[in-house]
Amino acid sequence: MAKDQIRKKTAYHHGDLRDQLVAAASNLIDKHGHDGFSMSDACRLAGVSTAAPYRHFASRQALLAAVAEQGLQRLGEAMERAASKHPRGTLDSIAAVMRTFVDFARREPNIFRLIYNTMTHSGRIRELETIGKASYGVHLREVALYLGEQEVNDRVVRTIFRLWPHVLGLSFLAMDSKLEDAEFPVDLDETIRFVAERLLPPREAAQKP
Repeated sequence: MAKDQIRKKTAYHHGDLRDQLVAAASNLIDKHGHDGFSMSDACRLAGVSTAAPYRHFASRQALLAAVAEQGLQRLGEAMERAASKHPRGTLDSIAAVMRTFVDFARREPNIFRLIYNTMTHSGRIRELETIGKASYGVHLREVALYLGEQEVNDRVVRTIFRLWPHVLGLSFLAMDSKLEDAEFPVDLDETIRFVAERLLPPREAAQKP
């Protein structure tokens, strides 16, 4: 369920209540940050009693982790859509995935911060890591195809690690509106393409046995 699809009801099906609470929490976090919402706020927005969340979430941290999981899933789906618009395993598909990641940070800055704030996720780090690997797996797959590898191996991970510090740096700058406030305008597409071209080996050479 999208984070803005919140329906107030007096009665819920078992699964619907959980989805409504995650949507309400996502909406509040999107507006106020994860430190600016409480379980009671989420209940009020979803139109349920303050006891309702504890049928699905043992704590506020568990609800935060569920919001982060949903955010990671949306990010992965967006990266997959972006990659699919280009020939797979090309500079174009890799750059599209990188741009989508930065765009997500700019579009949902508080959800992005929540995803990277492991202190809020209590004991669900392993679950988040599993979902995160599936999301980031889109980028790993595109780089593996670019390198002519049949699977994600050490070579793929080493290659993608060259790219991610730049992707994350651009994401945090975009998230905090630093790119718009810069004295000189920044062309994100040009910058991302430049990074990919400089840090990836030429495709023909990369795929030689």
